[in-house]
Amino acid sequence: MSLSSTAHNLVVLASEGAEQHGGNHDSLNPYVTGGAAFVILMLMLWVTTRLNRDR
Repeated sequence: MSLSSTAHNLVVLASEGAEQHGGNHDSLNPYVTGGAAFVILMLMLWVTTRLNRDR
C-alpha cells in the first residue's frame, strides 16, 4: 500500500460523515473559547508567581 493510496483512503473516510456533521458546532464561539483560555492561563500564571516567591 503506497502513501498516496493511504492518504486517499483517509480523506475518503474523513469526508464520509461531512454531510451529517458540518465540522463546526454552533455553540463554540471562538471569542468565548479564546477568552476562557486566556483567563485560565492568566490564573495559572498568577498562582505560579504567588507560589514561587523566595523566602
